[in-house]
Amino acid sequence: MKRSYYIFNAGRLRRKDNTLFFEPSVAKTDELQPAINADEEIFSDTPTDKDDAAPAFDAKQKRVVPIDDIDSFCVFGEITFNTRFLNFLAQQNIPAHIFNHYGFYSGSYYPREYLHSGFLLVNQVEHYATPAKRIVIARKFVEGAAANMLKNLRYYDNRSADLKRQIADMECYAATLHSAEDVPMLMGIEGNIRQSYYSAFPAILKEQYDFEKRVKHPPDNAVNALISFGNAMVYTACLTEIYRTQLSPLISFLHEPGERRFSLALDLAEIFKPLFADRIIFKMLNQKMLTEKDFDKALNFCYLKPDGRKAFVKEFEEKMTTTIEHRRLKRKVSYRRLIRLECYKLIKYIVHAEEYEPFKIWW
Repeated sequence: MKRSYYIFNAGRLRRKDNTLFFEPSVAKTDELQPAINADEEIFSDTPTDKDDAAPAFDAKQKRVVPIDDIDSFCVFGEITFNTRFLNFLAQQNIPAHIFNHYGFYSGSYYPREYLHSGFLLVNQVEHYATPAKRIVIARKFVEGAAANMLKNLRYYDNRSADLKRQIADMECYAATLHSAEDVPMLMGIEGNIRQSYYSAFPAILKEQYDFEKRVKHPPDNAVNALISFGNAMVYTACLTEIYRTQLSPLISFLHEPGERRFSLALDLAEIFKPLFADRIIFKMLNQKMLTEKDFDKALNFCYLKPDGRKAFVKEFEEKMTTTIEHRRLKRKVSYRRLIRLECYKLIKYIVHAEEYEPFKIWW
């Protein structure tokens, strides 16, 4: 199974023949950290060059990145590459997701699509352009997201947290989903569900952090910073899996398609954020795997420091590679594969082959 590669180091990615190499910056080459797993290349952080001179790279410390093993790149460090490298990614159908200095998602290098279906594209557009068809799919996305959020709350309610009020509120809002006549009304209900969900976070986190409400642009505290970072990771994972199918990432149903974003990935991410982001946040904060020292507050916003990002990415990748017994397929699949399977279910519905039921956590 191919893997996502996360690069935190400052350095250069280059191609030679059919091989990719990572050459770290000369600065602090002795501080390269071991990979998360013994056989996994994940590189540690080094500072960027402070002057305007061309950066120097240490070819002797280069690391080979096996091209047949790469599903996607997530780049957090200051990386140098050229068009030959990007052309090679395009030839090998490998997307690259870029994060800025603060760990916020900046954008993706999305190679030309290599799986084409005019029939599916026409039907996908039709389901967006026809309000009666669009609302059905959009409602399913919110239904799946609400079910997965409720699953999280019930888990903690059965343990130490008293979350009965939030659960009751969310169930009440979820019961009104079928009364939504259009997408804006549906988004309003979804907003109420999430507001109730986030109001349960202080109890789940045992009042360790000052978290009153969701603040995005920019995050104002540690919990909001983690939610933003986790959601970005889920978004890029969904975008990568969409790329492996014939779906167009530009045509969405819950979020409005617009310029400069792959809105279908936003739709799918709603379903998977409670599993892939929120559960990691609860675990890492409650088990003190992340503490206040892993966050930096500057200019009235908060972001996760490099060491904190590495720790979160480690947990995220371990979760994505975890396998479970699929109830319908009767075989083990990875958590990452669940996203691809969701894409396939959506495709079958769009081409009128099968009813679409959103992913809901069953364990």
